[in-house]
Amino acid sequence: MELRVTDLACARGGMIVLQDVCLQLRAGQALLLRGPNGAGKTTLLRTIGDLQKPITGTIDAPEDSIAYAAHQDGLKATLTVRENLQFWARIYRRHMGDVLQRMNLQVLADRPAQSLSAGQKRRLGLARLLVTGRPIWLLDEPTVSLDAASVALFGDVLRGHLADGGMALIATHIDLGIKADVLDISPFRAQHSVPQAGFEEAFL
Repeated sequence: MELRVTDLACARGGMIVLQDVCLQLRAGQALLLRGPNGAGKTTLLRTIGDLQKPITGTIDAPEDSIAYAAHQDGLKATLTVRENLQFWARIYRRHMGDVLQRMNLQVLADRPAQSLSAGQKRRLGLARLLVTGRPIWLLDEPTVSLDAASVALFGDVLRGHLADGGMALIATHIDLGIKADVLDISPFRAQHSVPQAGFEEAFL
């Protein structure tokens, strides 16, 4: 099991922002994406996660192996914490198991998502990763809104995921307490923000 990205170019707002990106992840490995704000970390993660198409290059990963966690937590406001996780478990044809305990959500299980604090919503959003059963996690600033205790908690969950043979590609500047390689995407930035051929200017 591995994720392999070869000679990838990706665009944002009709402009090519990254070119010639190559990376590889194997079972048990984590890779941290680094670079200044606006460098293209989110664009790269969205492209690898098949939320937008690459301009050129290839992304090789087993089918249905990728789970993506972005800035939005993907919660249904009127459902309880438990109901939200049950909903996603059904989508992925999985059982919830001990997800509530692992993300310290037991006491919140019957509260509507709309009544949660920002940090609690983030923990619930990250808990969705555990019910996907997918081995490759793409994480875009996963610790936003989390306090120190919750960052440590998620670090434990992430270490467990890697120990079980999972993989993680993470855009973060926070120390998650994991062993990880680092990829600085700055060298892959397009030099002149190359326009994407065929893109309608009305959408810029």
